[in-house]
Amino acid sequence: MEPPLSHAALSVAGAFMGRMNIERAVPEELAALREAFGVDDEGASALGWEAVHAFEAEHGVVLPEPYRTFVAEVSDGSFQGPPEYGLVGLAESAKGQDLGRPFPLAEPWMWEDDDGGHADPDAVVEQVVHQGSLNLGTDGCGMDWHLVVTGPHRGQIWQVTDVGALPFGAEFGHTTAAPGFAGWVRHWAAGQEWFDAESAQ
Repeated sequence: MEPPLSHAALSVAGAFMGRMNIERAVPEELAALREAFGVDDEGASALGWEAVHAFEAEHGVVLPEPYRTFVAEVSDGSFQGPPEYGLVGLAESAKGQDLGRPFPLAEPWMWEDDDGGHADPDAVVEQVVHQGSLNLGTDGCGMDWHLVVTGPHRGQIWQVTDVGALPFGAEFGHTTAAPGFAGWVRHWAAGQEWFDAESAQ
């Protein structure tokens, strides 16, 4: 298990967000992630802490938990998903991404219908797609899933499509899932539709 972050690192990493614990890996969450992905190779498919630390130093970020420990100790990606076409590895998820700059959105934005009050909405769309988040993979048809690593929504999962972007978690509406990486994976492992809030009523 990774040693606790220093106070300085914690201040850089940010504070707890809602019910998510993005600063410490909880053993029960890691066990649930290992089970959801069917990983039983004693860490052989994991990236290892040395590689995770090197990645963080290169990009100037501290990855949010439990994704950080999952990649280091459990598995660096998975062919079986989520999302539909598999969870890509850490290096692949960072390709074309500027991780050191904050993710620009704080609320859903459907840019196909609304310029969001931005003078140059196309530039902001580029930031949404490429700034402050890892692209974890795709469900196809331009529907990608991002893990925010920098900014106020650090630790949150966002769906980013060709028409807009929205945060994933019950607190934001549209889904009954818990927020963050662990909630996203648990929802998938339970066989739930991503946006199931209306059907649950």
